[in-house]
Amino acid sequence: MDLQIDEFYKDAAAGLLSLYLVFPRKAALYVEDLIGREEPDEFGLPTPRHQSCLGALLWLAEEGYIRFDSTIGYDALDQAVLSEKGFLRLTRAIPHALREGEALPPSVRRVHATLAFQLREALGQRHGERISRLSRLLFESSLNGASDIV
Repeated sequence: MDLQIDEFYKDAAAGLLSLYLVFPRKAALYVEDLIGREEPDEFGLPTPRHQSCLGALLWLAEEGYIRFDSTIGYDALDQAVLSEKGFLRLTRAIPHALREGEALPPSVRRVHATLAFQLREALGQRHGERISRLSRLLFESSLNGASDIV
């Protein structure tokens, strides 16, 4: 797969999870918080990587996963929040996310089966292929008939 697509999946997942962690509050969503600090070029323009991450966040807004009031230069989205679409996609259960026979309380099983939890684990482990696979599920309108858990 193309590197920019893998980066898009990672940036989109990280941005959505950042907003999920503060939901339902609005927050500034800084590119630097998602990809780290990158020095602008000699003309003061952001790096292509920085621009790609900001582009991913703007795409999420255009596609209805998040809302925001304005941009803060090239640095952030101001007053960003998950939309209903973004929230429902992150909180729905992923089929076969949990191992059979795992003895967990129902509330823990419910949380561990969510796309948000699975994405957070994949990002934490820096498991690129799993991030890509889970991000694709995020953008699918249904999960093979699986119902949302909220």
